[in-house]
Amino acid sequence: MKFAAFTVMLPDLSPERAVTALAQAGYDGVEWRVTTIDSERLNETPSFWGNNFCTLEPTLENADRVRKLTREAGLELSNLGTYLSPGNLAVVEKAMQFAERAGAPSLRVNAESYKGDYHASFERSLEFYREVEKLAKHYKVRALVETHQGLITPSASLAHCFVSHFDPQHVGVIYDPGNMVLEGFETYLMGLQLLGPYLAHVHLKNAAFTRPENGGVWQPRWTPLEDGVVNFKDVLRSLIKVGYDGWLVMEDFSAARASLETLTHNITFIKNLLVEVQNEET
Repeated sequence: MKFAAFTVMLPDLSPERAVTALAQAGYDGVEWRVTTIDSERLNETPSFWGNNFCTLEPTLENADRVRKLTREAGLELSNLGTYLSPGNLAVVEKAMQFAERAGAPSLRVNAESYKGDYHASFERSLEFYREVEKLAKHYKVRALVETHQGLITPSASLAHCFVSHFDPQHVGVIYDPGNMVLEGFETYLMGLQLLGPYLAHVHLKNAAFTRPENGGVWQPRWTPLEDGVVNFKDVLRSLIKVGYDGWLVMEDFSAARASLETLTHNITFIKNLLVEVQNEET
């Protein structure tokens, strides 16, 4: 398995600083956040989903920039963290053109959010994704849906229910056990076995629940990798059992440490767990 970080978790770093930091920390690759930031947020303090300095507009000039930055740092481009969903096929095609030019093997194109009628959302997403699959085949860039709370694919089984209608060569799944704390948890090994050839990519983050002072419904929060509901040792053990040899991509939203420290801490933590799991097998 290879290690990367999704630049959404590095909001205070420029792309140049980010690739240098990743290389120095021992990462193999980078997953670039590619989207348009609302101009009204550009004067805000850096944040994950607001004024994120490590975000790139989806222009062909930036595709060239991404390709150059990534290669010069000795890194690989693991995936593009795009924010695409059913609606505008032209926007998806523009993102795939970016991916092709940048040298990305895949990009995220999600199914619909759950809006109260699963079957209607499923059919609309299916119809749209048939065209997405054609674009993926044309541009030789794999389209990935994510196990994500709020979507019609929050679990491995629901993601598989959707992507099983497509060729796994062109369509796959980003498996995110951190998101599945909030919605969609299933036994890791069972879910990974079900995904089979559709398992394309893995995001690593963690979450936990906070009990209100006076009781009631517990609320979720993002936490450091080592302190939350996700049992990463079990996740890694399960990935090994299904023969996964792809990317492990850090996506830490805890803000427990500064960006540079987070990069070093997380890769050390996961690599140590991976050694422990591998030693169990011998």
